[in-house]
Amino acid sequence: MGFETVEYSLEGSVATIAMNRPEALNALSQQLSLDLASAIRRAVNHQARAVVLTGNGRAFCSGGDLREMQSMWQKEGRIEAFLEDPLAFLHEVIKLIRETPIPFIAAVNGVCAGAGTNFALACDLVIAADNATFNEAFVRIGLSPDCGGTFFLPRAIGDKLAAELFMTGETLTAERALQIGMINRVVPVDDLALTAAKFAEKLAAAPTGAIGRIKRMLNASSSNSFAEQLALEHECQIESGRSNDFKEGVAAFFEKRPPNFTGK
Repeated sequence: MGFETVEYSLEGSVATIAMNRPEALNALSQQLSLDLASAIRRAVNHQARAVVLTGNGRAFCSGGDLREMQSMWQKEGRIEAFLEDPLAFLHEVIKLIRETPIPFIAAVNGVCAGAGTNFALACDLVIAADNATFNEAFVRIGLSPDCGGTFFLPRAIGDKLAAELFMTGETLTAERALQIGMINRVVPVDDLALTAAKFAEKLAAAPTGAIGRIKRMLNASSSNSFAEQLALEHECQIESGRSNDFKEGVAAFFEKRPPNFTGK
């Protein structure tokens, strides 16, 4: 079964989910939110071990769909209607990205704005084309940020720079985003898809059970006390120690061969 607003594919253990509203610069409509959630769940059902999230056309994602917002405003007589259930659907997708225990790689091409930037930041790694731009444009229309931006961005670049980007809505080039630690790497636009796929394949061949626990610990690290984080590390390492991947990793070390991890 296909999706109305995303393209989904599975190659080996890597699922690729491409936002597919190029005529709207992949603006986040209610249907796109629902399709993204369904596509992520399909990847899990297909036992994907890594996910690439990208956008078709000349944008990764231009943020919330203001045309749909205006239409809902006219229909319901309340401008904030779009910011109720539709935004809740968006936030469910963000939680899926963060809580699904496999790596997510954002492959960012062209425009990445507002909620689109925060979708990229929700992923574990961000690879950007050299034509990509990033901004937290909410303030330009009198909105405060959504989609986890106020959680992800300060953790990536620090409070002061995050405050500047949120309060000014300044647009950054991919190179500037790399310099301040907002993203992982920049590649030529023609190399983006292949680079992201190779990175995803590398992670898919890794012990993804351990990667899932790494995500769990990183999610908790900003709110835990030091003692709580040590306890969580202890718990997760015991879980990893019981895994087949740990046994395989140790065996491969002593046998001087590459390990064959299964994620189990």
